[in-house]
Amino acid sequence: MRIYTRTGDAGLTGLFAGGRVPKDHPRVAAYGEVDELNAALGMAMTLDPVAADRELLESIQRDLFTIGSELATPDPAKLAQALSGPRVGDAHVAALERAIDAHEAALEPLRNFILPGGTPKAAAFHLARTVCRRAERAVVRLAHETTISTDILTYLNRLSDLLFVLARAANARAGVRDVSW
Repeated sequence: MRIYTRTGDAGLTGLFAGGRVPKDHPRVAAYGEVDELNAALGMAMTLDPVAADRELLESIQRDLFTIGSELATPDPAKLAQALSGPRVGDAHVAALERAIDAHEAALEPLRNFILPGGTPKAAAFHLARTVCRRAERAVVRLAHETTISTDILTYLNRLSDLLFVLARAANARAGVRDVSW
């Protein structure tokens, strides 16, 4: 199978489980932003310490693929056939909240806004957080046109909070202070 198909050369792209839309369609923008978030998270995972939160982060990457699949599949019946596992829902959000609570318990209480940065891993988590917020805005935009699971919006909102906490935790692990604004 070749990586190039030539089917997108005229500005259209195929949706997961069928159908074609323009590449600038809000649906494509939404799942494209989620894909970029997944790549930003993958980049953060490659930075030392690599083993830190690896299982959690890989689980989130799988969730993001599921979210992207849902955003790329407007037909609920086709989505149900295409997905191999459950859709992202309350249990996934609860897992993010548990991770936030566990990491925050080990951190100094936040008293000020902080500047993004610190260690390379923390900076990468801060960047992933901003990409997550952009993905969330793209999904909100799509939700103005069509029905989108509110669980996706909740998940992305909570994920951006987790990425912020992971950035602070990465700095704390390395003994690097967050810089107050």
